[in-house]
Amino acid sequence: MSAPAPTQVPTPEQSAAAEAFRSGSDLVIQAGAGTGKTTTLAMLAQEARSQGRQGRYIAFNKAIAREAARTFPAKITCSTAHALAYAAIGRHYQARMNAPRQAGWKAGAALGIDAGTSLRLGPRKVTHKALSYTVLRTVTRFCQSADKDIGHQHVPSLRGAESEPLHRRLADLVLPYARKAWADLQHPDHGVVRFEHDHYLKMWALQDPVVAADVLLLDEAQDTNPVVEQVFTAQRGHAQLVLVGDSAQAIYGWRGARDVMAGFPGQQLSLSRSFRFGPALATEANRWLAIADAPIRLTGAPWLATELSKVPKPQAVLCRSNAGAMVEVIWQLEAGRRVALAGGGDALRALARAAHALESGRRTAHPELMLFESWAELREYAECDPAGRDLLPLVELVDEHGADAVLRALDRLSPEDIAEVTVSTVHRAKGREWDSVRIAGDFTGPDDLDERGDDGAPLPGPIDVDEARLAYVAVTRARSRLDIGGLSWINGHPAGDPRPSEPSLTATAHLHPDEQPVPRATKRPPQARPLPTVHDESTQGDR
Repeated sequence: MSAPAPTQVPTPEQSAAAEAFRSGSDLVIQAGAGTGKTTTLAMLAQEARSQGRQGRYIAFNKAIAREAARTFPAKITCSTAHALAYAAIGRHYQARMNAPRQAGWKAGAALGIDAGTSLRLGPRKVTHKALSYTVLRTVTRFCQSADKDIGHQHVPSLRGAESEPLHRRLADLVLPYARKAWADLQHPDHGVVRFEHDHYLKMWALQDPVVAADVLLLDEAQDTNPVVEQVFTAQRGHAQLVLVGDSAQAIYGWRGARDVMAGFPGQQLSLSRSFRFGPALATEANRWLAIADAPIRLTGAPWLATELSKVPKPQAVLCRSNAGAMVEVIWQLEAGRRVALAGGGDALRALARAAHALESGRRTAHPELMLFESWAELREYAECDPAGRDLLPLVELVDEHGADAVLRALDRLSPEDIAEVTVSTVHRAKGREWDSVRIAGDFTGPDDLDERGDDGAPLPGPIDVDEARLAYVAVTRARSRLDIGGLSWINGHPAGDPRPSEPSLTATAHLHPDEQPVPRATKRPPQARPLPTVHDESTQGDR
C-alpha cells in the first residue's frame, strides 16, 4: 500500500521558478512528466498579478486553455495562438470557413488540375486527386512554417515516392498550383479553396503582430509550430517570455513542430520530481531520457509505489501508430473486452475503408495509400521497402481478417466512460494518464548492424532519438502499474541498462535527500521481438 501524499506545498524547484520569474528575466522551464507544470504556471501567473502586470498564457489547444482559465488569475488571459489570430484576422473570413466541405480534388479542379493531369514517379502514378491533395497539404505546411513564401520544402513526400529526385519532380508540378491556392485564400468573401484555421494564423504572423502583454507564458513549448515560434519570440522587446515544456516529449517533428526551448536565450530551470508515479517508473523513464540526451532526469514521488510488471488487463494500451492501434482493437475485442479508442475511430475507419478499396481492386484517395493501384502493390511495398514497413501491421491484419471484418470491429467500439480498456496511439495519449498501462507490440528496436560481437551475434544498431522520446512519453502515462510490453527489447540493448548516471545538476539541486533517484533494478530478461516500427498520423488538437 502506498504512503499518503504529503500536503501540497511548492517544491524547491517550483519556488526557484517563482523567484526567477520575479526578476523579470526570460525563463525556459523543463517540466518532466507529471512534475506539476500547471501548478507552477499558476504560481507564476499569481506572481504577475501581484506585480500588477498583464499576462497572456498561450496553450496548445482550446481544452488546455479553458482548463488554465479556471485556475489562473483574471489578469492572465488564457487562449491559443489561433484565438489571437482569429481576433485580428480570422473573423473577417468567417463566411469562407462556414462554406460546405468538399473533396480536395474538386478544389484542385477549380485550380486547374483536371482529370487528365497526372505524373509518373518511378513505378507510381500520381493521379489528379493525389496532386490536388498534395497541393492543399503544401499550403498547410507553408502556413505552419516561419517562411515568407511557399517553396519546395513545403511539398510533402508521398508514400511510395519518397526519394529526393522523385520529390523534386513532384514539387515542380505542385508549387504553381499551391501558390495559386494561397492567392485564392486572400479573398475574405469568395474563393475555391476551403478556408482553414491555419490559413488565418499564417496571415496574422506575416503581419508581424505585437501581442499586448507584459508577460507571455508559452505552454507545451517543445511542440510549437515555427509560425507560432516566430510570433512569440518577436515579443521579446516588450514582454517577459516564459517557455514551459518537456524537450523529451517533442514528438511532433514529423508534423513540422519544433522544440522552441532548444537554444532559447533564457534562464534554464527544471521541474524533475514527478507527482504521477513512484521511483521505479522514474528509473524506467530515465533510461529513455538518457538515450534521448534530455536535459533532465526524473525522481518519483516517494509516497507512490508504481510497479513494473505484466498487466494482463490494463486500463490503457498505447500503440506506435494508427495501424498498430487497429491491430490492438481487434485483439482486445476478441478477448471479450469493451474497447474505446482515444480520439474516436474516424481515423482508423478511413484507413480501413482505404484498405477495403484496394482489396476490392479500386484506388483510394487516402493520403497514406493513394499512390498504390492494388492491394498486392501495397503488400509488396510494406514487406520489401524499408520506407513502408510501418504499414505492415495494417497489411497483415487485413490479410488475416479482411477489411470488412476490421470495419465491423470498429463499429463495436465503446465510449471511454464505459470501456474496460482504452486503446490509443502515443501521440493521442500525450497529456493523459491511467492507473495501468501496457505498451503495444508495434514498437521495435533498431535494426542489427553488419558488425558482430565477441559471441558472433549481430550487434544492435543505435536507438533513434525520436523513438526514445516516443517511448518516454509512453512509459510515463502510467500511475500505478506499467507493462513495457513492446518496448521490452530495450532490456537486451546495450543502451538500455547503462550504469546509473548522476542526474543533471539542474534536476537535483533543490531535492530533499529522500527524493534522490534510486538505483536501477536488476535487468529483466529480453522478450520476443514485437511487430515492425510504425508511424502515427494523428492530427493536432482543436484550436
